[in-house]
Amino acid sequence: MKHIFSAGGKAALRKVMARAPLLAFDFDGTLAPLVAHPQDASMPLGVMRRISSLASRLPVAIITGRSVADVRARLGFEPRYIIGNHGAEGFGGQPLDIYRQILDAPRTLLSLHQAQLRDHGVQVEDKGLSIALHYRMARDRQQAAEWIAALLRRIEAPLMLSFGKCVVNVTPANAPDKGVALRRLVERESAQAAVFIGDDVNDESAFATAAQHWLTVRIGAAVPRSAAKFFLDHHAQVAVLLQDMLDMLSA
Repeated sequence: MKHIFSAGGKAALRKVMARAPLLAFDFDGTLAPLVAHPQDASMPLGVMRRISSLASRLPVAIITGRSVADVRARLGFEPRYIIGNHGAEGFGGQPLDIYRQILDAPRTLLSLHQAQLRDHGVQVEDKGLSIALHYRMARDRQQAAEWIAALLRRIEAPLMLSFGKCVVNVTPANAPDKGVALRRLVERESAQAAVFIGDDVNDESAFATAAQHWLTVRIGAAVPRSAAKFFLDHHAQVAVLLQDMLDMLSA
């Protein structure tokens, strides 16, 4: 992985912006900084203004683990697409009731262990088509993550567990992921290319599905196992990257 602000990164960004790409972004940890309580997440004003300007010139998509309704209220602008629940929500004709029914098993199990969840400092966020178990506030994060994994292994339903930044995401195993969502949006737009920016494990499917001439950026230090081509050191640099995109469009 190379830094997106390196000479090679700048050249790659300039090349993809010349193709009028679809611009797709994760929300938490990407457009908004990570916070202790998910309900407190919001975009910095500088990020919101820049991405709003980009959305007036190019198709912009938000592909997030949050529900569509949740993230829409936090944006302050109207992107062309909002895809929620890690790719499962936002496209018509999907078997959403089936996904909800698959999650009934973990819902039931979690309801039976509310006291233990509290003891481990785990906050349950049920988003309808996915469930997030946050343990950022746990006294012992490693212990909390191991306890969550052991608990959920009891379930025989077809589930996908992904361990992100102090969160375990529970999704139906057959539901579309962010990579599927990104491909669908590019096809719908007939876009010549795409840019995808994310920060966590659930963004890897989008990084991995990207065509060679697309641009993928991971927020956080370079991770050898990531499929992203470029990286930013931290969320505070996102506004600078968005400004570079605007400047290249103006040029």
